[in-house]
Amino acid sequence: MPAAALKPKPLPTQSTAKRPVLLDLPYEPVEKRPLPPGRPREWYITHNRRLKAMRLAIALLDSGVYMPNQARNETIRSTAETIGVHPPSDTTCHMVRALMRYSR
Repeated sequence: MPAAALKPKPLPTQSTAKRPVLLDLPYEPVEKRPLPPGRPREWYITHNRRLKAMRLAIALLDSGVYMPNQARNETIRSTAETIGVHPPSDTTCHMVRALMRYSR
């Protein structure tokens, strides 16, 4: 008998659940650390935008939005409101969809 047949099946997780699981509230952001000094301003803007896009992509995935075409700007902005971050720009919304697209 193969070893894989002896392993018990794992419990369903967020990704295998039949219905989306609601976000656990209240959302607590991770402890912020200072960014490295001496970089151009554009670097800090891009860095913070990427962090925000990652947070939003994770929150969308946790709420059951798995495909980029399901994540319209309104959906992303309502998720931002739910987790307590400022509404994202169109550029950040585009970045969220790109992250969801390339994480597969």
